[in-house]
Amino acid sequence: MPAKSALFARLFVLCSFMLFVGTCAIAQESAASQNSKAPDREALTLGQAAILGIVEGLTEYLPVSSTGHLLLAERLMGIGENPDASSAERERTKEAVDAYTICIQAGAIIAVLGLYFRRVKQMLLGLVGKDSEGRKILFNVMAGFLPAAVIGLLFNKLIKSYLFGTWPVIIAWLAGGLAILAVSWRNQGNDKTRQSGLSIIALSWRMALIIGFAQCIAMWPGVSRSLMTIVGGMVVGLSLSAAVEFSFLLGLITLSAATAYDTLKHGQVMLQTFDAISLAVGVLFAFFAAILSVKWMVGYLNSHGLAAFGYYRVGLALVAGALMMSGTL
Repeated sequence: MPAKSALFARLFVLCSFMLFVGTCAIAQESAASQNSKAPDREALTLGQAAILGIVEGLTEYLPVSSTGHLLLAERLMGIGENPDASSAERERTKEAVDAYTICIQAGAIIAVLGLYFRRVKQMLLGLVGKDSEGRKILFNVMAGFLPAAVIGLLFNKLIKSYLFGTWPVIIAWLAGGLAILAVSWRNQGNDKTRQSGLSIIALSWRMALIIGFAQCIAMWPGVSRSLMTIVGGMVVGLSLSAAVEFSFLLGLITLSAATAYDTLKHGQVMLQTFDAISLAVGVLFAFFAAILSVKWMVGYLNSHGLAAFGYYRVGLALVAGALMMSGTL
């Protein structure tokens, strides 16, 4: 990336983060003025906020499920668990915690915007008719987003009611891990499998739509949006590197939409329960953790494939399952 473009990308990322934090602060003041009788904010220490941010940033773009890891982290730290609270208060706190873990995705989104700035710039130029390849990529990303937009809006409440629990996450971790290992063992010793395939420019809107439907499977917490979109990309014929890149670009749209939706719908409850400083800390740590995670992942996958993530998922599922059955978790 040329020096001027790199500097512009850094300034863009910095301004995006400052805009997000400023918006949160304004929303907090608005929430307080609209509801002066709001309950006292529940404690979310800065340490807990930082841990949630790190977990989010490290796992959002890895094929291990950030939602599953965040649910596990919340449970281990006892966030939102108050036995003395009424059922209505517990429901309110759960709504605030769920919104918080989605809103801190903004840090990971901004990180990928910076790391893939050239591709994002190309897509923006395509939007105004100045780059034909950028326009095609943008169109395909929107095609891939469409299934999640429709299915997510239709079944969001059902998914949160029945699948946002520890056991559904453990089952998804195990099933996804075994699937990764099965594919890895089948392709063992065949390095050409990772290198062969279509480039992201060769992707058609029909292929993008298939990847989009694959992404919808990841609405089950623990499955992993990254895993399904990478696998979906390879199924339709993309090379591993192209599938990873498309997964990141599709994630920008999907995660941004989910963050905006939850912020608008549950932001007031979240900022009445927690505070803007906790949110800013979570976003900041998610940002830096995502940069490290994405840079490492791209290099690792091109050399080693997905097998290590399969072993990790299976091991994590077995440990979490044992802790659940023993009553420790």
